[in-house]
Amino acid sequence: MLDESKFDVDLKLWALRIPCQLCKAATRILNGYLLDKPRIKPITEDPTCQKNRYVILSDRVRSHDLSEISPQKLDELKKLCDIQVIPYSLTLGYSYWSADHVLKQILPPGVEVPSSFETIGQIAHLNIHDELLPYKDVIAKVIYDKNYPRIKTVVNKVGAITNEFRVPKFEILAGERDMVTEVKQYGATFKLDYSLVYWNSRLEHEHIRLVSQFQRGEIICDMFAGIGPFAIPAAQKGCIVYANDLNPDSIRYLKINAKINKVDDCICAYNMDARRFISQLMEAPVCENNAECNVSMLKACEDCSVQDNEESRIENTRLGGEAEEAHATVSGKVEDAQDLYKNTHAFAAATKRPSDCCLQENGSINGAGATDASRRKGGTNKRMRALELPNTKPWEHVDHIVMNLPASALQFLDAFKGCIHRKDWKGPLPLIHCYCFMRANQTQELIVSEAESALNAHIQEPIFHRVRDVAPNKAMFCLSFRLPEACFKDNATNNQVMINTPVFVSKPVYLRLKRHNKAEVVGLILQPETMPAILMGGELRRMYCIKLS
Repeated sequence: MLDESKFDVDLKLWALRIPCQLCKAATRILNGYLLDKPRIKPITEDPTCQKNRYVILSDRVRSHDLSEISPQKLDELKKLCDIQVIPYSLTLGYSYWSADHVLKQILPPGVEVPSSFETIGQIAHLNIHDELLPYKDVIAKVIYDKNYPRIKTVVNKVGAITNEFRVPKFEILAGERDMVTEVKQYGATFKLDYSLVYWNSRLEHEHIRLVSQFQRGEIICDMFAGIGPFAIPAAQKGCIVYANDLNPDSIRYLKINAKINKVDDCICAYNMDARRFISQLMEAPVCENNAECNVSMLKACEDCSVQDNEESRIENTRLGGEAEEAHATVSGKVEDAQDLYKNTHAFAAATKRPSDCCLQENGSINGAGATDASRRKGGTNKRMRALELPNTKPWEHVDHIVMNLPASALQFLDAFKGCIHRKDWKGPLPLIHCYCFMRANQTQELIVSEAESALNAHIQEPIFHRVRDVAPNKAMFCLSFRLPEACFKDNATNNQVMINTPVFVSKPVYLRLKRHNKAEVVGLILQPETMPAILMGGELRRMYCIKLS
């Protein structure tokens, strides 16, 4: 327990009783002889008379006759008014002293005083070294006392980071047991639970630097978005952002922050593995020009559920054993087909509707979310109007890809090998901004070599930016480069359907392909009237979802 009385210091001083209206002139004369203590004013009230004030003298003035003051100044002061010299006692207690001063009195001599800390909203994050752990509670109390109410919770990191979301474990040492806070940076507000998500206030300048390179209307892909330190300001700048993070809590707060900052119409949030995210984002959905196509397929696939009607059995009998074999294959694959179309539809809906803003069949970003937003009035932080948003789809063009996971982002570069279809892509390939750590014994050439190895391609004109030092022999860098054209997926011919891409065919077509081992059935569609474009004379009663092999 901290005994605050041990820090009391009693000062025996002299003060002059001066009329209120003459205090300003008196202090000008006594310049250099007044009490000079931080946060203590040399003029205070006279408890015996409201018309007078006490002018407190420096502790260098020790005698009642004020002999330490030059005679010239004393004469000038006596001409100003009759002065009365009175003793004055001043106690400097615990509340007066700084945290650094108090901790130096408490901690063993020679140890480094932990007076600095990272601030996350109202939370102070300490990194207490092992030798100071026995003093962690008193250190936290001093930090809390000296910074309240700006700081309401003091935490210390416990152990190394071992979880997959790179979120440290904390112990609350002082103050409120509440880890939910708000941080304000470059005009944006970020709400977060510091115990559940990653946040580093020291990267504020880097967030500003990178976002300053984005232009209004550009498409940004953030593979490790966290709660949105890049995504939110990019959206505020007028960009469309596809933001992903593996941590579901990060995505939850990203969506909250998008709404707080009124950019939820411009951000589409995903919660998945980064490789899967970039692979699906760059894949044009099946039936791209018919938004209801996947919905109908999914509904039909769920409705059929291997149910067979009389007409189906007659058709199977007519077509013979091959049809029965095909039906058995469908029965075994229907559950996989349902999952396939659920995933396809869910992702297509996400890419078509950034944060509940529809990106419609013609590619224009519109819909209820954007329309409602455009009707709102008032407020300084306005939403982007739907008509201002670009109509490019992510599999057609992305301007920047941010990879802010310095511990392992380089290892994720292999996700770009063959992920972009040349036939769909428009314009230059995206700029990659990959964050990494570099130790003192490593070189930039070594980092580029590691990136090229992951991409299996040569990187031209790589740019390194030193972000900050994280340890004496370890620094954080941002490696920026244009994605090499070697990462394009090989072009398919106009008359060839991509391997492993699900397509719908009639039963006769499927059976012909199957005889030559060219197809694998993954789903069955009844009610083909939902897809009139692929019917043949309206006579077919069954369609097969297949993958070419």
